[in-house]
Amino acid sequence: MSINIQKHTDGKVIEIAINGQLTASDYDQFIPLTEQLIQQFGKISMVIELEKLAGWDVSALWDDLKFDYKHFSDVQRVAVVGEGAWDRILSALSRPFTAGEVKFFNENELQGARQWAGAASAG
Repeated sequence: MSINIQKHTDGKVIEIAINGQLTASDYDQFIPLTEQLIQQFGKISMVIELEKLAGWDVSALWDDLKFDYKHFSDVQRVAVVGEGAWDRILSALSRPFTAGEVKFFNENELQGARQWAGAASAG
């Protein structure tokens, strides 16, 4: 499995740890849970932890683009936690796909990323 999903801050923050290549089955887990939280809370925030991200398979990329289009305004903040320059570039490239704020954090700043994402969802 390449993803691990946890809920924080009463479910208003979802944390996704990604290791390896994302597949359509990863989105089969992610999308229903996320849509349930969006329906329950209206807007959510995300912490995305990238650990040796190896990209997306074609089906997963398509699922990601559909999710981003459908939920463009449903995400308040996206904290991207990564290991290096490529992860920082990916976080910058994701900005046009959400109306929410996107901020990159180095891998040793996970707690700060959680706090930043949770601050938007606390109200």
